[in-house]
Amino acid sequence: MKVIVLGAGVIGTATAWYLLKAGHEVTVFDRQSGAGLETSYRNGGQISVSHAVPWANPHAPGMVMSWLSRPDSPLSFHFGFDQRLPWIARFLYECLPSRTLENIRQIINLATYSRQKLIELRLETGIDADFVDRGILHIYSSPRMFDRAAKEARLMQDFGVNRQIKNVAECLTIEPALKAFRNHIIGGTYTNDDFSGDAHKFTQSLASKCEQIGAQFQYKTNILKLIPEGNHIAGVLCSNETGKNETCIADAYVAALGSYTPILLKPLGIRLPIIPAGGYSASIPVRETHDAPITSLINDEFKLVFSRYPKTLRIAGMVDINGYGTVLDKDRCNTLLKRAQQMFPNGGDYEHAEFWKGLRPSEPGNTPSHLGFTNYTNLFNNSGHGTLGWTMACGSGQAIADLVSGKRPEPDFRFACGSASYTALKKRCQAKVA
Repeated sequence: MKVIVLGAGVIGTATAWYLLKAGHEVTVFDRQSGAGLETSYRNGGQISVSHAVPWANPHAPGMVMSWLSRPDSPLSFHFGFDQRLPWIARFLYECLPSRTLENIRQIINLATYSRQKLIELRLETGIDADFVDRGILHIYSSPRMFDRAAKEARLMQDFGVNRQIKNVAECLTIEPALKAFRNHIIGGTYTNDDFSGDAHKFTQSLASKCEQIGAQFQYKTNILKLIPEGNHIAGVLCSNETGKNETCIADAYVAALGSYTPILLKPLGIRLPIIPAGGYSASIPVRETHDAPITSLINDEFKLVFSRYPKTLRIAGMVDINGYGTVLDKDRCNTLLKRAQQMFPNGGDYEHAEFWKGLRPSEPGNTPSHLGFTNYTNLFNNSGHGTLGWTMACGSGQAIADLVSGKRPEPDFRFACGSASYTALKKRCQAKVA
């Protein structure tokens, strides 16, 4: 079948790859000049199944309330008369213990499957995206948070995640650069199966691989609207860089526009509980004289991620819930840098830090709960992955390719059914091939 993928971030590009491997003809549209230039551009760079505890958990409401009074808070929130208020109500519901447990299970199932698909893709393609296969270490300074993390680690072990509890000495063995921060560490958890890399570099390399086996990427193309006809999509109206409008037609359509997917689908009566959660990153130049970490880290109390590239230390964190703006807040950037310097005083050339802000497409439970079918038989949604976009990209892409092909995806995940069914879709796909 001919399939149009809307969005060339890491999610859309991975979807294109697996659709191609399934034998489909694929075209990808994106408004940017290349692949992976928005949320995938300078994110934290972690493939982190171990980061499966969602923002929405029983401890979150109290933490959020304490953060709101702090100028250096990991969270910045501004109320508005839009979908954020219903989203907050749903977020509070997802904080219930039973919902948190189910969301952890959903995240782990999809993320573990996705991590394995990415490992297989790396072996198949030879893509080099500055991968660092040294696991991911979470560190803690608060006894209360460390005790909580230990319980979460044991729970995740029950779900098959190899997240091990580590003492201070073991944390320093895993990452010696933490020695300057030693007095602030009381313990950690470590998952050796996780890893890190450059999501932007990966996305651009994979887009190139897709083009080599037949995909078309149409950049500088604005996606104006989807055109419904009964219970299916008849086409997508786009505008190219010259301003010329064109209706493009395919057998199936995949919406992978991250935080912008709800805007595209809302006129069709599809309301996705996705809001843009702004996240910051700083890219710090690193030379041989610096003592930067080489293992990917998460400071769960600072809510900061650290990933190492050959000549760069990437620091990512913060959550701004204030709409679609990506203008950098100087105070937020300074907080990011201050926290990094506190942990790694000689971690890099902090004076030449390059800052960036991207929009995470976030659902209340931190799971892409509407991944899969929509109410239109040939329209599929692949959005809402929150902070785990790259972690879930390959698994989500393979799952969508399976659904488009009329197959049941492998992972035990609650895929959205819409008004379609696997049986009806398979019959429709077979009819089109015939």
